Amino acid sequence: MKTVFKSIIAVLFAFYALHSAPIVHKKNKGGYDIELVSEKSLSVGSNKFFISLSKDGEVVKDAKVKVKFFMPEMPGMPYMEYGDKAKLVGDKYEASASLSMSGTWQYSVKFKTKEGKVHAIRGSLNL
Repeated sequence: MKTVFKSIIAVLFAFYALHSAPIVHKKNKGGYDIELVSEKSLSVGSNKFFISLSKDGEVVKDAKVKVKFFMPEMPGMPYMEYGDKAKLVGDKYEASASLSMSGTWQYSVKFKTKEGKVHAIRGSLNL
């Protein structure tokens, strides 16, 4: 009976792992539409993210974009953080993050426009 139960759990886990999708988070701040998308489903280790910025339907290509992923300190576990400056690739900004363990990670995306104004959005994602 235990073998059957373990087999069912293994099949369900494999199904979930094969069918999990990339994350897509859409936000609006100060008239800007921001979209954070992962390259693939999230995993422990290196992950690539794409940030799209637009205002009034026009793609913003001249911003300076930074991302930070962090996990708050918990009992028996230190604060963890990974940050990266995003680089413009085509119409999107590309950044990477090394998420060192499963759990809920907080993120912050900050971008500075050519006018010098800094905007920030926050959110969380589960790994």
